[in-house]
Order: sequence, then structure tokens, then C-alpha cells
Amino acid sequence: QVQLVESGGGLVQAGDSLRLSCAASGRTFSSYTMGWFRQAPGKEREFVAGISWSGGSTRYGDSVKGRFTISGDNAKNTVYLQMNSLKPEDTAIYSCVARLGTRVSLNGNEYGYWGQGTQVTVSS
Repeated sequence: QVQLVESGGGLVQAGDSLRLSCAASGRTFSSYTMGWFRQAPGKEREFVAGISWSGGSTRYGDSVKGRFTISGDNAKNTVYLQMNSLKPEDTAIYSCVARLGTRVSLNGNEYGYWGQGTQVTVSS
């Protein structure tokens, strides 16, 4: 059973930085893709970033390009999301996701595993 446990959310001010972590267990993740989605109240779910364990390719949502960086630690089966220059519009619940496959998909329906989510709130 795949388990994804997020940590690192919180309340910060605009312009601050925050790092989210997602610890994965229950599989050998070398053939998996992992990433982050977010959802704010009243808004649709949005792809944030993804990384393929095989080859390390990454993709980012347009709204976070240049500000967020996704990385992974194979030894710890942990994915990180470094968020810099945070804006109030980044406020959302951030969920870690995983799917079997090497392609980073922007479609949340293609991810079979989801964490419980962690709240990120950015005040102006």
C-alpha cells in the first residue's frame, strides 16, 4: 500500500519561502512519478509540479514557474517542493501525488495515490 505523508505547510507572509516535503512508502518508487497539486477554496484543482524518479525530468504549472522547485531524494523516497516568493494567490491545500510511470502528467486523474494534504496560507 502506497502512503504519502506531507509536511511543511503553514502560514507565511507574501515574499517568504516555504518547503514542503512528501515522504513515500510502500513501494520501490524508481518507476514512479510524483508531484504536487493544489486546490484553493472555490477554485479548481491545479497542477503545481512533478518529477519523474526515472531520469529526473520535471514539469511546472505556469503560475509557479521560476518560483517553485521540485526535487527528490531517492534514498529517502522523499519529494520536496521549495516555494519562493510566495504570493497570497498561492494559498491552498497542497497535496502530494504519485503514479506508476515515467511521464509527468498534468492531469490529476492519472495519479492513483494522494496524500492527505497540507495547508499553505500566504498573507498579504
